[in-house]
Amino acid sequence: MSGRARLMWDEAVAGYDFGSEHPMDPVRLVLTKSLVDAFGLGGGLDVVAAKRADDATLGLVHREDYVAAVKAASADPRSARGEYGLGTEDVPAFAAMHDVSALIAGQSIGAAEAVWHQDALHAVNFAGGLHHAMPGAASGFCVYNDAALAIARLLELGAERVAYVDVDVHHGDGVQAVFWDDPRVLTISLHEHPRTLFPGSGWPEETGGEAAPGSAVNVALPAGTGDEGWVRAFHAVVPELLAEFRPQVLVTQHGADTHFEDPLAHLAVSLDAQRAVQVACHELAHAYADGRWVALGGGGYAVVDVVPRSWAHLVAVAAGREIDPTAAVPEEWARVVFARARMLGPGRMTDGRWPVRWREWSEGYDPADRVDQAVLAARRAAFPLRGLLP
Repeated sequence: MSGRARLMWDEAVAGYDFGSEHPMDPVRLVLTKSLVDAFGLGGGLDVVAAKRADDATLGLVHREDYVAAVKAASADPRSARGEYGLGTEDVPAFAAMHDVSALIAGQSIGAAEAVWHQDALHAVNFAGGLHHAMPGAASGFCVYNDAALAIARLLELGAERVAYVDVDVHHGDGVQAVFWDDPRVLTISLHEHPRTLFPGSGWPEETGGEAAPGSAVNVALPAGTGDEGWVRAFHAVVPELLAEFRPQVLVTQHGADTHFEDPLAHLAVSLDAQRAVQVACHELAHAYADGRWVALGGGGYAVVDVVPRSWAHLVAVAAGREIDPTAAVPEEWARVVFARARMLGPGRMTDGRWPVRWREWSEGYDPADRVDQAVLAARRAAFPLRGLLP
């Protein structure tokens, strides 16, 4: 197996553009790649552009009529009036929407193939992580569910156990739905509570279908959860589940919208905590999946101040060239930020909260603490179904 990491990148993914008024500004992708380049991370990476997912591959997850609807909306965006979730405020139709969405999906599929075929140990597609798309509908800024497609491709190639860990602030509902009745896939999602945030799902009682009890685990965190609680919740749930499941590949989704500056959500997590969880995912891949790790991006709408730094750290962790949390951003990147966004960017690589400290679950819990209540609810609902103590 190659020990090198792979970064999936095609500059055309920046064409995933819902318009100037939409919060998912593709400048976040361009600025992330620029920051990766400014830190010289290419020395530890193979940068590869995969081909666009074809219709047969999209059919691993998406219905034929839905793919046809995406193509029709791409050809005539004005014809999309909400059917199949297209032409809505969340997912406005745009020209070439099918092509660029299939291209992003192709990068995640290519990442999965590279890891499975041992062409790379780790593979990153920060343009991916579009976890809300359903088999027959667009949702939540997502057209094709590249995360689910990557997992489906791994299963097609012969994988018997794939774990998916989603730390986006929003519930990974689309991926959970696709594999609801498939015991080969374990989906774990840590997200803001569905009472206060889209998509309104991800309750702890959602634990998988009749054919796969315990295959879905949901930690629904209260609004306002900060670094210590967020990282504590991750470590209170994820490692024990992975130790039991022993995945052959770990697929993770790293939406940056948990950050306290994100305009669309209500958690209070820092870049330092996001980096801590990225490092933990890397370590867990080596501990339980022979190092096979596919890491995806996701949400994140502080497109200059947060997303590029968070995902540059993700790439650096995967490449084995971690960026010092106290490092200043390179001057050349600051110039790119001003040229592309007409604003001054951040001055350092994290929020100055490193190292992030938390209390291990094994040390006990506080029944009056809302984060601990969320963790306990998830453990009580799902852990016994997997033969684990809650």
